[in-house]
Amino acid sequence: MSKQRLEAFTDGVIAIIITIMVLELRPPESGQLGALWGERYVFLIYAISFFNVAVYWNNHHHLFQIVKRVSGGVLWANMFFLFGLSLIPFVTSWVGANHVADYGPEMSYGIVILVIDIAYYILIRTLIRLDRRNQDIMSLVGRGYYKPIASIILNVIAILAAFIWPTLTIILDMVTLLLWIKPERRIEQHLQKND
Repeated sequence: MSKQRLEAFTDGVIAIIITIMVLELRPPESGQLGALWGERYVFLIYAISFFNVAVYWNNHHHLFQIVKRVSGGVLWANMFFLFGLSLIPFVTSWVGANHVADYGPEMSYGIVILVIDIAYYILIRTLIRLDRRNQDIMSLVGRGYYKPIASIILNVIAILAAFIWPTLTIILDMVTLLLWIKPERRIEQHLQKND
């Protein structure tokens, strides 16, 4: 089975997710420039969510640079990853509309990020199980690859933080995302070496 079809489908779904998020942005009721200030939380959570999706896409793209083949299991693991990503527009909209409400919107945002991180971890493990002869996958994202597990642990802490201060969930999720801003250096170095 070709990995290019999976990558093209993933790219398309992520493009649709970003489009849905931007379509959720509504102009202020007033034509006054100051009315934009009232929408600052909506714009902020949109920017955070856009950045989240971009980082996930970037890392997914780098991961699939070392993948040689895919299977039905990989397709389903990737679908689980996309399912999590597809929930981002919903929770982004909810947080933007209820930024001073109860902890529910921020906690839900954290849960969606946790689902995505678990799905990405499952995707990596499924790829490793499929092709143990692929030394690139084994050495670059196999044993000793701590980012997915660290993210899952930090996301659980972020979700629990919603009980203390809901905004802290979003802040901690952003801190966790800092682990992923730069895709795995070892993959980039490996790809440069092989070019």
